[in-house]
Amino acid sequence: MAKTHSYAATVTWTGNTGHGTASYRGYSRDHDVEIAGKPRLAGSADPAFRGDPARHNPEDLLVASLSECHLLWYLALCSAAGVVVTGYRDEASGTMVEDRESGGHFTEVVLRPQVTVSDESMLSKAAELHQQAHAKCFIANSVNFPVRHEPQISVGS
Repeated sequence: MAKTHSYAATVTWTGNTGHGTASYRGYSRDHDVEIAGKPRLAGSADPAFRGDPARHNPEDLLVASLSECHLLWYLALCSAAGVVVTGYRDEASGTMVEDRESGGHFTEVVLRPQVTVSDESMLSKAAELHQQAHAKCFIANSVNFPVRHEPQISVGS
C-alpha cells in the first residue's frame, strides 16, 4: 500500500517598495519561505530576472533539492550495503533555457558527488549505488528533465 506524505510552505512576498507592481522595475522580487519549525529562507528571483543575488532563488533550490535527495538515498543505501562513507560533497549544476512560449525550462541537472569510502574493497559497490539512489530519489522522479551523475569515489579515513 502506498503512503502519502504532505508538505507545506508559506511564501510571503516582502518586496513591495511602496507602489506594488505598478511597474516591472518598481518592485523587489524578495520573498520569505517559511516551513513550520524550520529557519526562514530568504528568497528572490535569479539576478537575471531582477532578483537579489544574496538570496536563494527557486532555480538554485531545485538543483540543491536534487542533490540533497540523491545524497540522502545514497547514504542510506550505502549503510544498508555495508559501504562506509566518510565524506560526501556534490558540486551540482543545472541548465535552464528561456523561451518565449513556456518562459523557460531546465534541460538537465548534473550531480558531481565526490565520495570518500573507508576501504578500497568498497569502491565498486559505492559506484554502483549511485544508480540505485537516482532510481529512488523522490525529486528526480518528479522532474521532466535528465538528472545525470558524474561521481568520483576515493578511499580515505
